[in-house]
Amino acid sequence: MELRAADLGLTTVHQFFWGSGILSSVLDNAPTYLNFLTAVFGLHGLSLENPAHVQAFLGNAAAVCYLIAVSLGSAFFGACTYIGNGPNFMVKSIAESSGVKCPGFFGYVLKYALPILIPQFVIISVLFPR
Repeated sequence: MELRAADLGLTTVHQFFWGSGILSSVLDNAPTYLNFLTAVFGLHGLSLENPAHVQAFLGNAAAVCYLIAVSLGSAFFGACTYIGNGPNFMVKSIAESSGVKCPGFFGYVLKYALPILIPQFVIISVLFPR
């Protein structure tokens, strides 16, 4: 990801927020976060494996906005589906075993993710600096 970061077409903070978020909604958030963070470092010509590069990155306020975007996208979008975050399945299973009726995969997305979560993510992304 570091070597091909520019080839991904992701260059803005907003693109990293939405890109990491969308991928995190269908994959576990930890590997998504790590991959997108590596891409951010590569975009800035840095290596995540080099401590001096990490220090330089964290000292750059403009670069830290990318870190925040990837962190929020990877963590928050996991709530969009049952598969985006491991505990989502556990909570659904516990609720159903207690007799609570839970929507299926697409029902959850249509009932909660699209009308409730996505508008909140739009508001969050507006708060990022341009």
